[in-house]
Formats: sequence, C-alpha cells, structure tokens
Amino acid sequence: MDTTSIKAFGTEAADAALGEMDIKRRKVTDKDVEIDILYCGVCHSDLHFARNDWGFSVYPVVPGHEIVGKVKAVGEGVSKYKAGDIVAVGCLVDSCRTCNNCENDLEQYCPEWVGTYGGHDKHLDLPTYGGYSESIVVDEHFVLSVPENLDLAGVAPILCAGITTWSPLRHWNVGKDSKVAVVGLGGLGHMAIKLADALGAHVTLFSRSKNKIQDAMDLGADAVVISTNEDEMAAVQGQFDVIIDTVPYVHDVNPYIGTLNTNGTLVLVGYLGPLDPMLNSVPMIMGRKKVAGSLIGGIAETQELLDFCGEHNITSDIEVIDIQDINKAYERMLKSDVHYRFVIDMASL
Repeated sequence: MDTTSIKAFGTEAADAALGEMDIKRRKVTDKDVEIDILYCGVCHSDLHFARNDWGFSVYPVVPGHEIVGKVKAVGEGVSKYKAGDIVAVGCLVDSCRTCNNCENDLEQYCPEWVGTYGGHDKHLDLPTYGGYSESIVVDEHFVLSVPENLDLAGVAPILCAGITTWSPLRHWNVGKDSKVAVVGLGGLGHMAIKLADALGAHVTLFSRSKNKIQDAMDLGADAVVISTNEDEMAAVQGQFDVIIDTVPYVHDVNPYIGTLNTNGTLVLVGYLGPLDPMLNSVPMIMGRKKVAGSLIGGIAETQELLDFCGEHNITSDIEVIDIQDINKAYERMLKSDVHYRFVIDMASL
C-alpha cells in the first residue's frame, strides 16, 4: 500500500521523553478521510500508554485520541465529508462492523475494536498512531462532524473526557428529574458536571477539597459535599440516582454506595483495576444498588454528544500548549495541575 511520511511527536520507550519523529500514514483509500490535525487533547491515557503503565504498549508510541482537524482529501467512496470540512476523531478508528455490538452502535465494546493509537492498522500491518501528528487517515465511519459554533480547541477533550461521561449519563437515562453526583473534579469530572447540568439534572460534586467548591458551582453543580466530612456525607444518604466516579486511581468507593437511592448506580469511569478495599455488599443488597463500569461511547453516541454540545454551547475548559511542552504537561497532569484539560495546538509541530 502507498504511504506518506509525516511529522509526529512520540516515544520509542517507556522511560524516554516524547520527541519529534517521522511516521507512516496510508494514502487515502476508497472510504478514507485524510485530516490535517488542528488540535489534539491530552488524556491521562496518553501518559499511561506512553509510559507502559498498563503493560501492553507497543513502541514507537504516538499518543492522542482527542482530535479536531480539517479535511484535506477524501476517497472516491466517501459521501459524508469533503475537503475543508471541520471534523473530529475520538478513541476508535476501526472495528469489525459485524458483531452484535457494532450492529447496535456499540463499537467501543467490539472485541476487535482498533484504538486511534496502540491498535493494529490492518492496512499497513503496523501499530496505529494517534493525534500528536500533522495528519491522520481514518475510515469515514469513524469520523465525526463538529458544530460550527464551538471553539475548536475546546471541542477536542469532548472526544474522550466528554463521551466517557456522556455515555453513562445517557445509558442510565439522566434527565430533568435526576439526582446525579460526580466524584472528583478533573478532566472527566468537570465534563460530567457540565453535561449532567445541561441535561437538567440536580448535580452534586463529591470532593475532598473545599477549594473545589466555587469551581464546581461555576461549572453547573448545585451542591458540593466534602466526602471526608461525616456530617455532610450523612446528610446525603439515599439521595442519588446515578454517581459518576471519575477518580483515576484506586480508592474506597464504599462511602458513596450509601448515598445512592434504591436502584441507584455508581458508575466507574476513571479507574481501571482491582478495588481496595473490597466492596461491602450489604448496602447494595439492602437497596438493590449497583456498581457498574462504562467505557467511551460508540460513533453514533459520540456524534449525538457533539450535536448536544453544539446546541448548549458546551466545550471543555482547557489550557492550550505547544507540542514541545508535552513532557512538562505530563508531569503537571500527575500533580493535577491543569484546569481541566491540556490541548495541543498542532500548528506548533
């Protein structure tokens, strides 16, 4: 297959800093869209994958799955997009298209889904490379339309942080009569508050820091509960229909179970791994309460989210950086020193 060489920013090893490199992209095939990347969000997953924290990274790694760009060229069979369109690409660039999940717009749960980076490019028989690059070539099925009224840099994190919180809000039918709580105020948490508020829910933030109170209220929260305060936690027992837990590290979820109402659900979206301490099943059994997990959304659901954000003028709160500052940004992310998402201006590459 014909390829072209482009500039990217990535790493050759888990203990190496990210730096400029050349990668291969396939030339446009019949159903492909070639996109010049304008902005790329920076996700915690980027850092984890670059440093092989999950143990399955294949090098070289070029991270980035929150991509906003302009269409440069399209294949002859492409019907949805044309040169000049502003589009987006999220965490997926391929799937089997035939399994039950794919047929029900749940490509994120397809056993053969292909990540925007770290997956397997069946065209080139190489790893997929992400959005820390000049351009990307993606099958039109996995390309998304961006509402014209939205700030493009602020759109980028919607492709991961946004859809990761939107999907459980939609699955558990959050609406104007819902009582929703969000655990943690970071990249995921701030989007969960904005989206739940726009859906009409009464939104509460669980936080360990009083310093987050005003920020949460500015984002659309109706209340803040300090989770280390026993009196405040006691006052919200049995209240919430849905809790979106965005904390990205191992933590005790048991204190939050009691704040669910009967049939309520706590959804883990930030942390992957064994819980410690273990779940206490007593409050779950006594109230038919659930602890669930959720990934990103499928393509149709992600487009629904982008359209919703266009209607409600929702974007992520961001700090725009140059690609040359990505290693510093990773260190700041580890310290939660960003409000609330880094976005790379890819013109800097």
